[in-house]
Formats: sequence, structure tokens, C-alpha cells
Amino acid sequence: MTDRHDGASRPARVEGGLTLRSKHGDVARTWWSRRFLEVLETFGMGARLRRGRAYARTGQVMSLSLSTSLVVALVTGARPNPYRARVGVRKFSDEDWGRIEHALADRAVFAAKLLAGDMPPEIEDVFADLGLALFPTSTRELTMDCTCPDWEVPCKHLAATCYLLAESFDTDPFAILEWRGRGREDLLDRLRELRAPIPPEEPPAAEPITEPEPFDTFWTRPAGTPVPDEPVARQPDAVLDELTPLVLDGRSVTDLLRPLYRDLGRP
Repeated sequence: MTDRHDGASRPARVEGGLTLRSKHGDVARTWWSRRFLEVLETFGMGARLRRGRAYARTGQVMSLSLSTSLVVALVTGARPNPYRARVGVRKFSDEDWGRIEHALADRAVFAAKLLAGDMPPEIEDVFADLGLALFPTSTRELTMDCTCPDWEVPCKHLAATCYLLAESFDTDPFAILEWRGRGREDLLDRLRELRAPIPPEEPPAAEPITEPEPFDTFWTRPAGTPVPDEPVARQPDAVLDELTPLVLDGRSVTDLLRPLYRDLGRP
């Protein structure tokens, strides 16, 4: 048994598989989810994508996991063992994400709408202004492979994976950004950091204001100032003792002048 051609075999019934909420008609409900499927159709995958819609609606996809740049699904086909389908996309570099985060932080509406489960269409313009694209623009940015024997891409298993992936984008627009390399919490933390107000610079400390001294103490010696020693009182005639002795006619001139100096020193 193979899954090579439509109608060649019936897929094995699966219990508890993932199913689309949409039971008929279009799968995508939001513009970004529709945009993802439209991108795949522009790559010439439209007809083959529709082959996997029934697989996605009947629960043939057993599991789906999304991580940076890669989505992996286990899909049950005609054989007992499930096939592994992988859809990869080129992730943005850390440098690219730095530019994206600054651009998103400049417009608070983007973070607010993302938190509310919405993605404004203008977000594509933000990426375009940076020379980037939110959704793949060529098959060089997108890779698909499956372990089934069908050599065409996308096979039914990959197509079913793409439909469930589109529906997961409906539920959480952050899933697209995570696929491109930045998880929800990391992105929001970075946006909060970039939008945090810059604290104002603290003014220089003011010089302490010194109270003026009372006028009645203005001439008072400051506390702690050493008190000079009181000068030693000198006799008026003491200066004569510093002179060289002078004798005139056998008499001491110093002794003759001493009474005069004492008289001059009296008050």
C-alpha cells in the first residue's frame, strides 16, 4: 500500500488526532493565516495543498510542534506507522531581530495588538522597511520534506501539516514570529525594555546652607582655636640690657640712662 496517488488507498483511521476547527470551506480566519496559505499557493502548491485538507479535517495529523525555523508533524497515512512531515523556514538573525525589535518598539500599537491576539496588517510594512519579509517570499526560504514515498511536494501529509499550521497562526500570531526566530516572552520582554522610560539624571547635590553667625558673636574666637600665651611683661629699661656696655669717664652709661627709661615707662 502506498500514498503515491489519490484514491490509491485509504488512510488508516486515527483516534485522538488533531483536526481543523473548520469543517468545510476556507481554513484560515485571520488575514495573516490567509496570507501564509496564499504564499504557498504562489509557489505553485495550491492544487496539492487542497489534497491534504481532508487529512487535516479527519484527524490524520497525530502531533504538531513548532520551534524556531521548523515545524514537525506526525501524520498517519495508509501505512500503520505515521510519516514525519517537516516544514522549515529561514529564521532571522539576531542582528535582524535587533532591528525589528527597535522598529516595533517605536510604535506601541504593535505590542498592544499582539498581546490582544491581533496582528496589524501594517506590521508587514515594518519588515519591508528593514529589507525583510514576515512571510517567505520564495521557495529558497521554505523547505518541505516527508518520509512518505510520494516524491511530489507538498504531499498530502505536508499539506495537512500546512493547514494545521495556518490554523495555529489564527490562534496565536506570535507563532509566526517564533517560527522566524523570536519567541513570545523573549520578544515582549525586549519590547518592554526598549519602551521603558529613561530615568532622569539626578541633579548634583546642593551645597549645605550655612546659617549666618549672630552679630554679637561675630568677633568671638571660633571654638577650638588655640589661645596664644600671654606676653611676658618687660621693664622699660630692659632694652638697655641688650646693648653693649658703654663706659664713659669711668662710669657706666647704661646705669646713668636706666632711671630715665624707668621714668618714661611709668603710666
